[in-house]
Amino acid sequence: MKTLMDSTTATAELGWTVFPWEEVSGYDENMNTIRTYQVCNVFDANQNNWVRTKYIPRRGAQRIHVEMKFSVRDCSSIPRVPGSCKETFNLYYYESDADTATKVSPPWMENPWIKVDTIAADESFSQVDLGGRVMKINTEVRSFGPVSRNGFYLAFQDYGGCMSLIAVRVFYRKCPRAIRNGAIFQETLSGAESTSLVAARGVCVPNAEEVDVPIKLYCNGDGEWMVPIGRCMCKAGHEAVENDLCVLSPNVVHNSVKNNIKKAL
Repeated sequence: MKTLMDSTTATAELGWTVFPWEEVSGYDENMNTIRTYQVCNVFDANQNNWVRTKYIPRRGAQRIHVEMKFSVRDCSSIPRVPGSCKETFNLYYYESDADTATKVSPPWMENPWIKVDTIAADESFSQVDLGGRVMKINTEVRSFGPVSRNGFYLAFQDYGGCMSLIAVRVFYRKCPRAIRNGAIFQETLSGAESTSLVAARGVCVPNAEEVDVPIKLYCNGDGEWMVPIGRCMCKAGHEAVENDLCVLSPNVVHNSVKNNIKKAL
Protein backbone atom coordinates (compact mmCIF):
# COMPACT_ATOMS: atom_id res chain seq x y z
CA MET A 1 0.00 0.00 0.00
CA LYS A 2 1.30 3.46 -0.91
CA THR A 3 -0.21 6.69 0.40
CA LEU A 4 -0.86 9.51 -2.08
CA MET A 5 -2.43 11.97 0.37
CA ASP A 6 -3.18 12.01 4.11
CA SER A 7 -4.99 15.00 5.58
CA THR A 8 -3.93 14.13 9.14
CA THR A 9 -0.26 14.86 8.37
CA ALA A 10 -0.91 18.54 7.58
CA THR A 11 0.93 20.92 9.90
CA ALA A 12 -1.02 23.97 8.70
CA GLU A 13 -4.32 24.70 6.96
CA LEU A 14 -5.23 22.16 4.29
CA GLY A 15 -6.47 24.91 1.99
CA TRP A 16 -8.97 22.82 0.08
CA THR A 17 -11.48 24.66 -2.08
CA VAL A 18 -14.87 25.03 -0.38
CA PHE A 19 -18.38 25.79 -1.58
CA PRO A 20 -19.10 26.54 1.29
CA TRP A 21 -17.77 24.11 3.90
CA GLU A 22 -15.63 25.50 6.74
CA GLU A 23 -12.11 24.38 7.69
CA VAL A 24 -11.57 24.17 11.45
CA SER A 25 -9.23 22.56 13.96
CA GLY A 26 -10.65 19.33 15.32
CA TYR A 27 -9.65 16.08 16.99
CA ASP A 28 -9.29 12.49 15.86
CA GLU A 29 -10.38 9.48 17.92
CA ASN A 30 -7.15 9.71 19.94
CA MET A 31 -7.78 13.40 20.65
CA ASN A 32 -4.88 14.52 18.43
CA THR A 33 -5.34 17.95 16.86
CA ILE A 34 -6.07 17.79 13.13
CA ARG A 35 -7.60 19.98 10.43
CA THR A 36 -11.19 19.08 9.53
CA TYR A 37 -14.04 20.35 7.36
CA GLN A 38 -17.55 20.78 8.64
CA VAL A 39 -20.95 21.91 7.39
CA CYS A 40 -24.34 22.18 9.08
CA ASN A 41 -26.92 23.99 6.93
CA VAL A 42 -29.76 21.69 7.87
CA PHE A 43 -32.48 24.34 8.21
CA ASP A 44 -32.31 25.39 4.55
CA ALA A 45 -33.67 23.14 1.81
CA ASN A 46 -31.96 22.34 -1.52
CA GLN A 47 -28.41 22.27 -0.16
CA ASN A 48 -25.47 21.73 -2.53
CA ASN A 49 -22.26 22.19 -0.53
CA TRP A 50 -18.91 20.97 -1.87
CA VAL A 51 -15.31 20.72 -0.68
CA ARG A 52 -12.53 19.80 -3.12
CA THR A 53 -9.05 18.48 -2.31
CA LYS A 54 -5.89 19.80 -3.86
CA TYR A 55 -4.54 18.08 -6.97
CA ILE A 56 -3.34 14.52 -6.25
CA PRO A 57 -0.77 12.98 -8.66
CA ARG A 58 -1.61 9.30 -9.22
CA ARG A 59 2.02 8.09 -9.57
CA GLY A 60 1.16 5.33 -11.99
CA ALA A 61 -1.69 3.87 -9.97
CA GLN A 62 -4.68 2.58 -11.94
CA ARG A 63 -7.09 2.10 -9.03
CA ILE A 64 -7.43 4.61 -6.19
CA HIS A 65 -8.65 3.90 -2.64
CA VAL A 66 -10.10 6.58 -0.36
CA GLU A 67 -10.41 6.15 3.41
CA MET A 68 -12.76 8.67 5.03
CA LYS A 69 -13.28 9.33 8.73
CA PHE A 70 -16.30 11.46 9.53
CA SER A 71 -19.06 12.18 12.04
CA VAL A 72 -22.71 12.91 11.22
CA ARG A 73 -25.40 14.49 13.39
CA ASP A 74 -28.56 12.44 13.89
CA CYS A 75 -31.32 14.43 12.17
CA SER A 76 -33.90 13.30 14.74
CA SER A 77 -31.83 14.92 17.49
CA ILE A 78 -32.08 18.41 15.94
CA PRO A 79 -35.17 20.34 17.15
CA ARG A 80 -37.57 21.55 14.44
CA VAL A 81 -35.33 20.23 11.69
CA PRO A 82 -37.06 20.03 8.27
CA GLY A 83 -37.56 16.77 6.42
CA SER A 84 -34.76 17.68 4.00
CA CYS A 85 -32.09 16.90 6.66
CA LYS A 86 -29.65 14.20 5.50
CA GLU A 87 -27.25 11.80 7.21
CA THR A 88 -25.28 10.95 4.06
CA PHE A 89 -22.89 12.68 1.64
CA ASN A 90 -21.48 11.96 -1.84
CA LEU A 91 -17.92 11.20 -2.93
CA TYR A 92 -16.73 12.29 -6.41
CA TYR A 93 -13.50 12.41 -8.40
CA TYR A 94 -12.30 14.38 -11.41
CA GLU A 95 -9.26 13.43 -13.52
CA SER A 96 -6.85 15.97 -14.98
CA ASP A 97 -3.39 15.96 -16.56
CA ALA A 98 -2.42 19.12 -14.64
CA ASP A 99 -3.48 21.20 -11.65
CA THR A 100 -5.82 23.53 -13.52
CA ALA A 101 -8.85 23.75 -11.21
CA THR A 102 -10.20 27.11 -10.05
CA LYS A 103 -12.86 28.15 -7.55
CA VAL A 104 -15.54 27.62 -10.19
CA SER A 105 -13.99 24.99 -12.47
CA PRO A 106 -14.70 22.15 -12.73
CA PRO A 107 -18.27 23.22 -11.89
CA TRP A 108 -19.88 21.96 -8.69
CA MET A 109 -22.09 19.28 -10.24
CA GLU A 110 -22.13 15.67 -11.33
CA ASN A 111 -20.72 15.57 -14.87
CA PRO A 112 -17.90 16.48 -15.22
CA TRP A 113 -17.41 15.04 -11.71
CA ILE A 114 -17.75 11.25 -11.53
CA LYS A 115 -19.68 9.91 -8.58
CA VAL A 116 -18.02 7.11 -6.61
CA ASP A 117 -20.73 6.47 -4.03
CA THR A 118 -23.16 7.87 -1.48
CA ILE A 119 -21.54 7.51 1.93
CA ALA A 120 -23.74 6.70 4.95
CA ALA A 121 -22.79 6.72 8.63
CA ASP A 122 -22.97 3.53 10.67
CA GLU A 123 -23.28 5.71 13.77
CA SER A 124 -24.55 9.27 14.15
CA PHE A 125 -24.31 11.54 17.18
CA SER A 126 -26.86 13.59 19.08
CA GLN A 127 -26.70 16.69 21.24
CA VAL A 128 -26.41 14.44 24.32
CA ASP A 129 -23.25 12.91 22.89
CA LEU A 130 -21.81 16.33 22.21
CA GLY A 131 -22.45 17.45 25.78
CA GLY A 132 -20.59 14.41 27.07
CA ARG A 133 -17.81 14.88 24.49
CA VAL A 134 -18.50 11.39 23.13
CA MET A 135 -17.19 11.14 19.58
CA LYS A 136 -18.73 8.69 17.14
CA ILE A 137 -16.33 8.51 14.21
CA ASN A 138 -17.23 6.48 11.15
CA THR A 139 -14.63 5.02 8.82
CA GLU A 140 -15.50 4.08 5.24
CA VAL A 141 -13.27 3.06 2.33
CA ARG A 142 -14.21 3.34 -1.33
CA SER A 143 -12.22 2.77 -4.51
CA PHE A 144 -12.48 3.81 -8.13
CA GLY A 145 -10.73 3.19 -11.44
CA PRO A 146 -9.37 2.87 -13.95
CA VAL A 147 -7.64 6.25 -13.78
CA SER A 148 -5.35 7.25 -16.62
CA ARG A 149 -4.65 10.99 -16.37
CA ASN A 150 -1.62 12.35 -14.50
CA GLY A 151 -3.72 13.05 -11.40
CA PHE A 152 -7.13 13.80 -9.98
CA TYR A 153 -9.17 15.77 -7.44
CA LEU A 154 -11.61 14.41 -4.88
CA ALA A 155 -14.80 16.22 -3.89
CA PHE A 156 -17.30 15.69 -1.10
CA GLN A 157 -20.87 16.92 -1.56
CA ASP A 158 -23.19 17.67 1.33
CA TYR A 159 -26.85 18.05 0.41
CA GLY A 160 -28.43 18.85 3.74
CA GLY A 161 -26.51 17.23 6.60
CA CYS A 162 -24.72 18.31 9.74
CA MET A 163 -21.32 16.63 9.58
CA SER A 164 -17.56 16.84 9.98
CA LEU A 165 -15.07 15.36 7.52
CA ILE A 166 -12.37 14.44 10.01
CA ALA A 167 -9.70 12.71 7.93
CA VAL A 168 -9.11 11.64 4.34
CA ARG A 169 -6.37 9.25 3.24
CA VAL A 170 -5.82 8.40 -0.44
CA PHE A 171 -3.74 5.39 -1.40
CA TYR A 172 -3.15 2.65 -3.95
CA ARG A 173 -2.14 -0.98 -3.56
CA LYS A 174 0.95 -2.73 -4.84
CA CYS A 175 2.63 -6.10 -4.47
CA PRO A 176 6.07 -5.76 -2.84
CA ARG A 177 9.33 -7.05 -4.25
CA ALA A 178 9.52 -10.76 -3.47
CA ILE A 179 11.52 -13.93 -4.05
CA ARG A 180 9.28 -16.90 -4.81
CA ASN A 181 9.98 -20.30 -6.35
CA GLY A 182 13.59 -19.40 -7.00
CA ALA A 183 12.84 -16.15 -8.84
CA ILE A 184 12.88 -12.43 -8.06
CA PHE A 185 9.70 -10.42 -8.69
CA GLN A 186 9.90 -6.63 -8.68
CA GLU A 187 7.35 -4.34 -7.02
CA THR A 188 4.16 -4.40 -9.12
CA LEU A 189 1.13 -2.09 -9.01
CA SER A 190 -2.31 -3.65 -8.69
CA GLY A 191 -4.68 -3.43 -11.64
CA ALA A 192 -7.49 -1.06 -12.59
CA GLU A 193 -10.27 -3.21 -11.12
CA SER A 194 -10.61 -4.81 -7.70
CA THR A 195 -10.69 -8.20 -9.44
CA SER A 196 -7.71 -7.52 -11.72
CA LEU A 197 -4.74 -9.85 -11.82
CA VAL A 198 -1.53 -8.25 -13.11
CA ALA A 199 1.05 -10.71 -14.44
CA ALA A 200 4.68 -10.21 -13.42
CA ARG A 201 7.63 -12.08 -14.92
CA GLY A 202 10.24 -13.38 -12.53
CA VAL A 203 14.00 -13.42 -12.98
CA CYS A 204 15.82 -16.45 -11.65
CA VAL A 205 18.06 -15.89 -8.64
CA PRO A 206 21.79 -16.22 -9.31
CA ASN A 207 22.90 -19.77 -10.08
CA ALA A 208 19.37 -20.85 -11.01
CA GLU A 209 17.54 -21.42 -14.29
CA GLU A 210 13.93 -21.75 -15.47
CA VAL A 211 12.41 -25.16 -15.99
CA ASP A 212 9.27 -26.11 -17.91
CA VAL A 213 7.42 -22.78 -18.42
CA PRO A 214 8.31 -19.08 -17.95
CA ILE A 215 7.94 -18.23 -14.27
CA LYS A 216 5.17 -15.78 -13.31
CA LEU A 217 3.21 -14.45 -10.36
CA TYR A 218 0.02 -12.42 -10.40
CA CYS A 219 -0.61 -9.31 -8.29
CA ASN A 220 -4.25 -9.09 -7.14
CA GLY A 221 -6.36 -6.06 -6.25
CA ASP A 222 -5.40 -6.26 -2.57
CA GLY A 223 -1.68 -6.03 -3.30
CA GLU A 224 -1.02 -9.73 -2.69
CA TRP A 225 0.93 -12.17 -4.86
CA MET A 226 -0.94 -15.27 -6.03
CA VAL A 227 -1.23 -17.96 -8.76
CA PRO A 228 2.46 -18.94 -9.14
CA ILE A 229 3.35 -20.46 -12.50
CA GLY A 230 6.65 -22.25 -13.17
CA ARG A 231 9.79 -22.16 -11.06
CA CYS A 232 13.56 -21.75 -11.20
CA MET A 233 15.81 -24.65 -10.16
CA CYS A 234 19.36 -24.42 -8.90
CA LYS A 235 22.02 -25.20 -11.50
CA ALA A 236 24.21 -28.28 -11.22
CA GLY A 237 26.58 -28.07 -8.28
CA HIS A 238 24.27 -25.72 -6.36
CA GLU A 239 21.48 -26.30 -3.87
CA ALA A 240 18.58 -24.28 -2.56
CA VAL A 241 18.81 -22.68 0.85
CA GLU A 242 16.60 -20.40 2.87
CA ASN A 243 14.85 -17.58 0.91
CA ASP A 244 14.98 -19.58 -2.36
CA LEU A 245 18.64 -18.75 -2.96
CA CYS A 246 21.10 -21.11 -4.67
CA VAL A 247 24.58 -21.68 -3.23
CA LEU A 248 27.41 -24.07 -3.99
CA SER A 249 26.68 -27.48 -2.54
CA PRO A 250 28.97 -28.65 0.31
CA ASN A 251 30.49 -31.41 -1.87
CA VAL A 252 31.50 -28.93 -4.54
CA VAL A 253 33.04 -26.62 -1.93
CA HIS A 254 34.87 -29.57 -0.31
CA ASN A 255 36.28 -30.80 -3.62
CA SER A 256 37.34 -27.28 -4.56
CA VAL A 257 39.23 -26.90 -1.28
CA LYS A 258 40.95 -30.30 -1.78
CA ASN A 259 42.04 -29.34 -5.29
CA ASN A 260 43.45 -26.04 -4.08
CA ILE A 261 45.44 -27.86 -1.37
CA LYS A 262 46.84 -30.32 -3.93
CA LYS A 263 47.93 -27.46 -6.18
CA ALA A 264 49.64 -25.72 -3.26
CA LEU A 265 51.61 -28.89 -2.46
